[in-house]
Amino acid sequence: MSKKILIHSHTFSPDGVSTAYIYSDIALKFKEEGYIVSVLTSTPHYNVIKNKLKEQPLKKKWLGLYYESDFQGIKVKHVYQKKYKNTTLRLIGFLYWHIVSFFIALFEKKIDVILSPSPPLTLGFLNILIGKIKKAKVIYNVQEIYPDLLIKQKGLRSKSIITFLQKMEQIVYNSSDAVTTIDQVFYNTIIDRFKDSSKLHIIPNFVDTDIYYPLDPLSLNINKLFFPETSSLKLMYAGNIGYAQDWQLLIELAEELKNEQIEFFIVGEGVMSRFLKNETDKRGLYKIHILPYQQRELMSSLLAYSDIQFIFMSPETERDGFPSKVYTIMACARPLLVCSGYDTPIVNFLSDKDCAYIITEKDIKKKVENTASVLRNISRDDLIVKGKRGYDHIINNYTKHIIANKYVNLVDKLLDS
Repeated sequence: MSKKILIHSHTFSPDGVSTAYIYSDIALKFKEEGYIVSVLTSTPHYNVIKNKLKEQPLKKKWLGLYYESDFQGIKVKHVYQKKYKNTTLRLIGFLYWHIVSFFIALFEKKIDVILSPSPPLTLGFLNILIGKIKKAKVIYNVQEIYPDLLIKQKGLRSKSIITFLQKMEQIVYNSSDAVTTIDQVFYNTIIDRFKDSSKLHIIPNFVDTDIYYPLDPLSLNINKLFFPETSSLKLMYAGNIGYAQDWQLLIELAEELKNEQIEFFIVGEGVMSRFLKNETDKRGLYKIHILPYQQRELMSSLLAYSDIQFIFMSPETERDGFPSKVYTIMACARPLLVCSGYDTPIVNFLSDKDCAYIITEKDIKKKVENTASVLRNISRDDLIVKGKRGYDHIINNYTKHIIANKYVNLVDKLLDS
């Protein structure tokens, strides 16, 4: 009899964010391996892509209590969720999602294993309860470390809330049957929070090389109004314009290089978009181009248009997250320019790959000086070589087939124990 896995994630297809893409691929891998796969998630609200909604339409169930869609033969249940600007409404919506998804999960027919990612931490706690009631194994995937990230990124100061979240974190880690995290830095950070360290496993994220791959820069599917032909060195960041990146560093760097043949292309949206736009306008930094989100299917073309992809990690949060776009960039044979501290997940991952220029200075003036020096002296031939090295490493180690199979092996082992 086929085993059943419930993937319980706050995002899933057709939402257009990295966690949704990762877990959509994991779901397909389990289906391919003969598992019955059920998905419980939210309605698309992070990055709604209209053509994806047409391909995977949502049908109202139980007077709108939840919605259903079909993802390549996998039944997906969506509980309503919206990105409210008002904090109170956002908290109410968040609580509503947890309550409704909890009861929907209880009505699922026999479940053998539950797999879910962080954030949110509360989802891990919810799945512990569901797992005990349904007698299912529970796997929790740590993509970001909470409450650490809330303290550093959001400035959480309430001792009572921090203590509450830390206790919840301990319950989730120690009550799950297995916990996975994405790299050695994360592993080292949380291993002491476990009573049984054998529960913690490293399974990195991955990239879909069927979608992301090298392209000839001379034949690209891109909007020439946004991405014109230019002899300038083209730096690009494509993704969420949020707190995890050091946008002040970008502004200072662009100021330093404004008389050089170097341009910056920022593709995406996020809470720091207005700051970026205001600063570029105020300082007259016309070589910074802030452009709207582009469809996932166009990313290989966008990356091929750039000469180098940059990621400037925020010093406050650089130890608590790993940008999955690193894999995408490498898969498209683009070199990286990274600013982040020593012994951070992104630096540890890239340091022995020789596919990136890495700046680890703490002082912003030294960061700007060193980064500007790299860009002024960069070799076009070296860019190509570094890009090829990154691509080779992805193909040999981080494709969706290789990594998703590690999840299948972990689940098989848990169910056989």
